[in-house]
Amino acid sequence: MFSKILIANRGEIASRVIRTCKKLGIKTAAIYSEADKDALFVRQADEAFYVGKSQVHLSYLNMDEIIRAAKESGAEAIHPGYGLLSENASFATKCMNEGIVFIGPAPDILSAMGSKIAARKTMKQAGIPIIEGVNIPLENEEEAKLAAKTIGYPIMLKASAGGGGIGMQLVHSDEELAKAFAGNKKRAESFFGDGAMFLEKYLHKPHHIEVQILADAHGQVIPLWERECSIQRRHQKVVEEAPSPFISEETRTKMLDAAVKAARHIGYTNAGTIEFLVDDEEDFYFLEMNTRLQVEHPVTEEITGLDLVEQQLKVAAGEKLVLTRDTVQRKGHAIEVRIYAEDPQSFFPSPGRITAFEPPQGEGIRNEHAIEAGSVVTPFYDPMIGKLITWGSTREEACTRMRHALERYKIEGIKTNLPMLRKIIGHEQFLKGSTTTHFVNEYYLPG
Repeated sequence: MFSKILIANRGEIASRVIRTCKKLGIKTAAIYSEADKDALFVRQADEAFYVGKSQVHLSYLNMDEIIRAAKESGAEAIHPGYGLLSENASFATKCMNEGIVFIGPAPDILSAMGSKIAARKTMKQAGIPIIEGVNIPLENEEEAKLAAKTIGYPIMLKASAGGGGIGMQLVHSDEELAKAFAGNKKRAESFFGDGAMFLEKYLHKPHHIEVQILADAHGQVIPLWERECSIQRRHQKVVEEAPSPFISEETRTKMLDAAVKAARHIGYTNAGTIEFLVDDEEDFYFLEMNTRLQVEHPVTEEITGLDLVEQQLKVAAGEKLVLTRDTVQRKGHAIEVRIYAEDPQSFFPSPGRITAFEPPQGEGIRNEHAIEAGSVVTPFYDPMIGKLITWGSTREEACTRMRHALERYKIEGIKTNLPMLRKIIGHEQFLKGSTTTHFVNEYYLPG
């Protein structure tokens, strides 16, 4: 096992990794930007290194400075968290060339799964169902129109690189496609340095369900059940739960088998997630693979009793997983909500100083955050400031705990999405477990 690791991330995921490292007796080195010099996660680490100005490209995406900090700290490995450089093959390669372990899959896997077009081709070869679409990058608007004519409207226009809904748009006609193509291509180039676009057939009101897997370098691939992530705004997840209240046990088994098959086909190692879209008939289709820890990993931890960060560290250190598919039991139900510093109506970020912060406490309640009263939410980074997780022996119990916990959650000084979350958790469609990816548009922001 490692004696020291550097965490190439910030905020609540940095705090989360630090907590597991402390449990295991592993020293931690944090990195920080100018804006984060007084942040809670910086104080929680054993030592911290300044890596640049507040702008993300000058600090948390500054590979050379991060590698320098890792070498100066004596860290044997780097945990990339999620977002930022977590799925960047160039960064993983730089780590490898400097003799530093990248806690994640190999660079070639990151490259293969980082392109949605390449991932579709790979999964089709593996025998995993994919949505009808095109598996080549579309060079221009005319090529896109020809492809759309073959598939049939409505279609989803998508960027091959990146995530978070950036470069993605639902299109119903040639006219809409003409308006959407250049703008989305430009956004993808700006955010990801890759403007490659492709099309998929649009699935009407699907469920978004993903399977968490762990894989080691000794041939073990273990599925850790599934998560329902259908409640989203602007293609970004807001509420997640495990297990999914929608699918049958038969479908669940098929999805777990498909996720294992996919991971084995590409020779995957470490933690990863195979994401599917599921229609009303419970037919499922590969959406993408996230080659990292997910924001919503706590709900899987709550129903399995595992520490996924600990498992990541063990796999990266070359250890063999002692778990098996049969020994990882599912217990109870867990729900997570993401708390954002944003206006709950417009979804615009709401930076500022937090004047009061009192997260709820109690049985079956878990908080993940790296803020406190006096913390400043800056405009430079993702506005997610924390997560609230509840567990119950039944879904009804987990829902009740979440509803009561949200009622007691106190953040003052900035706007947050807490009012939105309270409405969602109390909504009859959520309580029935029948939400789709259209839930927010249909029930929270009609039209």
